[in-house]
Amino acid sequence: MKLARFFEKFDQLADAPNAVAKMRGLLIYFAVSGKLVSNNPNEKPVGLKLSGASSDNTALPENWRSGRLGEAFTFEYGDNLPAPKRTETGEYPVYGSNGVVGTHDTYLTKEPAIIVGRKGSAGALNIATGPSWTTDVAYFVRPPSYLDLRFTYYLFSTLRLDELGKGIKPGLSRKEAYELPIALPPLAEQKRIVAKVDELMALCDRLEAQQQERDTCHAALARASLARFAEAPTPANLDFLFHNSYTITPADLRKSILTLAVQGKLVPQDANDEPAEDFLARIGLKTTFISENGPSVSDDTLPPSWARVRFEDIAVVTGGVTLGRKLGERKTVTLPYLRVANVKRGEIDLSIVKEVSIADDEIERYALRDNDLLMTEGGDWDKVGRAAIWRAQIPVCLHQNHIFRARMRAVEISPVWFERYFNSPEGRSYFESASKQTTNLASINMRQVRSCPTPLPPLAEQRRIVAKVDQLIALVDQLETQLTASHATAEKLMQAVVAELTTQREPLATAKESVRSSVTKSPGSSKNPQGLATEVM
Repeated sequence: MKLARFFEKFDQLADAPNAVAKMRGLLIYFAVSGKLVSNNPNEKPVGLKLSGASSDNTALPENWRSGRLGEAFTFEYGDNLPAPKRTETGEYPVYGSNGVVGTHDTYLTKEPAIIVGRKGSAGALNIATGPSWTTDVAYFVRPPSYLDLRFTYYLFSTLRLDELGKGIKPGLSRKEAYELPIALPPLAEQKRIVAKVDELMALCDRLEAQQQERDTCHAALARASLARFAEAPTPANLDFLFHNSYTITPADLRKSILTLAVQGKLVPQDANDEPAEDFLARIGLKTTFISENGPSVSDDTLPPSWARVRFEDIAVVTGGVTLGRKLGERKTVTLPYLRVANVKRGEIDLSIVKEVSIADDEIERYALRDNDLLMTEGGDWDKVGRAAIWRAQIPVCLHQNHIFRARMRAVEISPVWFERYFNSPEGRSYFESASKQTTNLASINMRQVRSCPTPLPPLAEQRRIVAKVDQLIALVDQLETQLTASHATAEKLMQAVVAELTTQREPLATAKESVRSSVTKSPGSSKNPQGLATEVM
């Protein structure tokens, strides 16, 4: 495969991570390996005798010269820049010292040079096109007259000098760098290569800009589709969420579905459903009906048949066992227990379950039962109020004190609705606002869990909502699987294309039409940019 075919296939490769960046990397690879522009065998080789030690000798044109980096270049040490000579408004640029952009009237290197990081950002590259100062954390390299400055920069960028600087003692060693194989074309060909790289990089810039424009448009369409579905969650509007022309992220879809669910907008109300207040009265639960602004018998933001109650009216909330207690002479038993790490949003993770010693007479107090709702106290921001239902996966299992256990006060009440609510954006917003916050950490206490103002639909509507949520989340899971597979396929295709391109031996053919076609038909874009008739070779 030639580079022209790569541009032709860009639509298929665009979903691969950093597709345009990889395209740029391929261009540089072709540039320094004799495969980007036509070779003129009559042009004189560089005026330098090299050892011919290139790792890819057989692929080079005859008038190229190969050898080791140290045979053609000298890495010279930079020098410390005295404070009196530093300024923010100096005439000459300074490399290797953060915050210093110039000197008054001093330069270390008069000639253009390639700057190579030695410490800190080891292997990082820069170009100094005129007089400059290189500090003692970098090298400067002055290419000889038979080497073009920009070509030298492209050559160095393929040597992976940054990887040499990641040894046991971080820092780029000149001795190691000097052993790297290089290949040098005639000076005239170097200049043609630089011109062609600039031309193709400009095309890459346009491809990248079109990708960004596409992504911006898709994001706007996704927001509009979510808003449309939120206003009218009908099957027709649901189709917009799974539109082929753009992708709403699975995370945003899940948030939208849960938000609509807990607001009473996901399924229609049924006048025949027993109202929530009547249901609670029938099963003998005393409740405190509240609104967002304080105690009230109704809440106008919810459907009329719903109620908003304190969570403690619905469930008994308790804490768990404290680790590291001294149990003295008490009879103990060692049992598994759940930590914060075991309780995900909507899922119990039992991949790693630890054990704790507990007094025999405390087992009943801390043991979990089937259908217990578990909530995390906090830690990182994403852990605050995380909720999942225990399904008795382990016969006798405890929970530690950083996990709250909520046990429904009546068998008629299902914990599933409350799990959905606590994991929804509305539930998470309550716990984030109520939590105690420090740097990157947050936590809630039992009082805040018990006092949480929880929306409560009629029992029949709860079941319909949960069923609809499960149905839609299953669709989102399928979409996420498809997206993951699509990205993985694009990445594998990109790897295969790169491997094929970087092992080819024939010179590159003209890519004019294919490149123009790829740029004017960028992935997902319906707009053709103007003025892209640039020829490639």
